[in-house]
Amino acid sequence: MSIDPALYQRLAKYNTWMTDKAYVAADQMSDTARKEDCGAFFKSVHSTLNHLLFGDRAWMRHFTGRDYYVEKIGVDLYEDYGALKAAHRAMCGDIEDFADDLTCEWLDGSLEWTSRSDGKTRTRPRWLCLTHMFNHQTHHRGQLSTLYMQAGIDIGKTDLPFMPDLLQQDVSG
Repeated sequence: MSIDPALYQRLAKYNTWMTDKAYVAADQMSDTARKEDCGAFFKSVHSTLNHLLFGDRAWMRHFTGRDYYVEKIGVDLYEDYGALKAAHRAMCGDIEDFADDLTCEWLDGSLEWTSRSDGKTRTRPRWLCLTHMFNHQTHHRGQLSTLYMQAGIDIGKTDLPFMPDLLQQDVSG
C-alpha cells in the first residue's frame, strides 16, 4: 500500500490549526473553569488538553525515537496552563516537521512498540499508527468542543475543508 505523505502533511496543519483554536477558546476561561470537573472522560478542559498532548507525545516517541516526556495515561503533564499551552504548540511544530519529512517508504513500513499501559509488544503498519494519532486528536477535540459549547464558547468552524489556507484558494481560484 502506498499512501501519499501529503495526506499527513495536511493533517498536521489541521492539527496545528485546531490546537490553536482550542487554546483561543480555553484562554476565554478562568483557570478554575478550565480545571472544573465537567463529567467528561478526562473530566476537565485542562485535563483533556493534557491528554491530547500526552497522545501526541506517546506516538511521536514511537515514530521518531525522541524521548518526549509522558506520564501514565490520565495524569496531567502540566498543571500550569501557560506551560501546557507552550508545550502543546511546540508539539504541533514537531508534528508538522515530522510530516514534512515523511516518505512513502517510511509509511509502508512497520512499527513495533511495547505499550506502557499493558506491557505488550505490538507490530502494526506505520501508516495505520500515524492515522490513529490524527484520529485520536480529532476524537478528543470533539470532546473539547462540547465542553466549550457548554461554557458558552463557540470555537467556530472545525471542518478540514474550511481551513483558512484552503479558503484562500476559493478567492484566488
